[in-house]
Amino acid sequence: MTNRDRQPFSGSDLHYIGPPSSYSFSAAAVSLKDCCYCLFLLFIFLVLISLAVALVLLLVIRPKKPVFDLQHVGVEYLLLTPQSSSAHLEVGPAAAYLSLNITLQFRAVNPNTVRVEYGAVEFSVLHRGVPLAEAQAQRFEQPAHSSWMVETRVTLSRFNVLQADAFDLVEDAELNDRVELAVAGDVGAKALFFGLSSRRVQVSLFCAIVISPSKQSLTYKHCGADGLNV
Repeated sequence: MTNRDRQPFSGSDLHYIGPPSSYSFSAAAVSLKDCCYCLFLLFIFLVLISLAVALVLLLVIRPKKPVFDLQHVGVEYLLLTPQSSSAHLEVGPAAAYLSLNITLQFRAVNPNTVRVEYGAVEFSVLHRGVPLAEAQAQRFEQPAHSSWMVETRVTLSRFNVLQADAFDLVEDAELNDRVELAVAGDVGAKALFFGLSSRRVQVSLFCAIVISPSKQSLTYKHCGADGLNV
C-alpha cells in the first residue's frame, strides 16, 4: 500500500475514555442500601423469633410464688425503762422507754427452674399497731431451686411509747414478762428468664413474736404470708 492509499488520520477516529458515568455509582449505592436494609430486616426477624420463643417457654414454665418466711429471731437485748412515779406527777402523761437490738433471719425459697429477683424490702416492727422501728433487706437474686438465709438487724434506742400503749407495755413486761411485737412487710419478687422477667409477685408477710425481757429471748413466733400478683 502506497502513501497515497492511506487515509488521512481524522479526529473522528478518536474515542475518549473517561471515568465511569454517574449511573454506575448510583446503581452500586442502591445495591448496597438494599443489602443493608435486608440485613436489618433479618436481624429484627431473628430478635422477634427469639422473644416469641422465650415468652412461650416462660408461659410453659409458669413461675411459682417464692417462699419468704421468718425463721429465727436473735435477741441481743431488750430493755424497758418506765418513767418514775415522781416524774410522772411532774411531767404528766405516762411514758416508757424501750431499747432493743434484735436480729431477724428470713428464709427465702425459690421453687422455680429459673432465677428469682427480690426487690428491696422494708419490714416494720410494731407494738399494738404503733411503729417502733424499720428493718431493711437489700435487693438480691436467687438461683433456681435454692434456699437462702437473709439477715437484717433492728436497733432501737430509748423509744418513748406514749400514753395507754406505754402502760400496757410496762404491765406486760413487768407483770407477765412478755413484750409482744409484730413484724410486717411486703416482699416483691420476679422470675428471670433469658433477660425477661415475669409479672411481679408480692408476698405480704406478717409475724407475731413475743420476747421475754427477763430471759432476753424469744418465747413465741407465728408467721403468715399471702401472695398477690401485681
